[in-house]
Amino acid sequence: MTEEFLRYIESERRYSARTCAIYRDVLESFYKFQYPEADALTEGQEKEALKYSCLRAYTAYCLENGLSARTVNLHLSALSSYCRWLVRQGVLASNPVRRVIRPKEHRRLPEFYTEGALTRLLDSKGLDGSGTASSQMSFHDYRNAMIMLILYTTGMRRSEIVSLRCVDFDPDRRVFTVLGKGDKMREIPVPISVCDEILLYLKRIKTEFPEARDNGRFFLTDSGAPLYPEFVNEAVHEELDGVEGFSGKKSPHVLRHSLATHLLNKGADLNSIKEILGHSSLATTQVYTHTSLEQLKNTYLTAHPRAKNGGNYED
Repeated sequence: MTEEFLRYIESERRYSARTCAIYRDVLESFYKFQYPEADALTEGQEKEALKYSCLRAYTAYCLENGLSARTVNLHLSALSSYCRWLVRQGVLASNPVRRVIRPKEHRRLPEFYTEGALTRLLDSKGLDGSGTASSQMSFHDYRNAMIMLILYTTGMRRSEIVSLRCVDFDPDRRVFTVLGKGDKMREIPVPISVCDEILLYLKRIKTEFPEARDNGRFFLTDSGAPLYPEFVNEAVHEELDGVEGFSGKKSPHVLRHSLATHLLNKGADLNSIKEILGHSSLATTQVYTHTSLEQLKNTYLTAHPRAKNGGNYED
């Protein structure tokens, strides 16, 4: 049953290879816990293990072996998806995972870079649409700088940057069309100055790689090959390593967090940020509300009746 389920999420649900691998690992771990000596399981054994008591025991086992609450909940989510599929197949009458009490997670606040640090970095690259960067920088340096600019401007995921094509940018409407998680399409608006720089970058691509077609990949390696995920990580790390204002983790995802944080602090509403980032749930976007404390404080002090004249109340 597990193999049929894994084929289903890969071919029909179109889950990413990484997600499918995680689901496989979870199912193998779960059944290995239930039947440690078995090399192969029958469908009856697989079904028998999917009982509330077995699932609760597996949850305790994972926690006792040092897995974080977040990882255990990920395991339970994968098992729940599997059980929901079995219910639709008529194998199970109900989803037993729903009865399992999930361990409480300590919410990790997203890391982000300051707006000032990112502004100084991007300004130093000359990415203002004037043509300075495109004409004076090597392709390697220019491409890496553009990766930084697009990641921060659009909040795209690393996987979206890797699969981005030249035709995904519409200069007339000034938007990127992005295929995100779950094959969901969304449009991301782009500021005019960034649009100008993108057009210069696309011209540079055609100059460096004349054989590249208009519907080819937006970002290419130094040899003209399509990017891969680790390449994006390395490009971001290269751009931020040793630069003042960028301590801590240096990754594409922190740039995504940074955009969301800065938009919220500038007054953008959560629903708009949700659409730009491609979140399926508003709850995912709400994690960024912690960053607007300074804005909340300013609003509070401006509006509070006893906060007039710097807090000195007068009739």
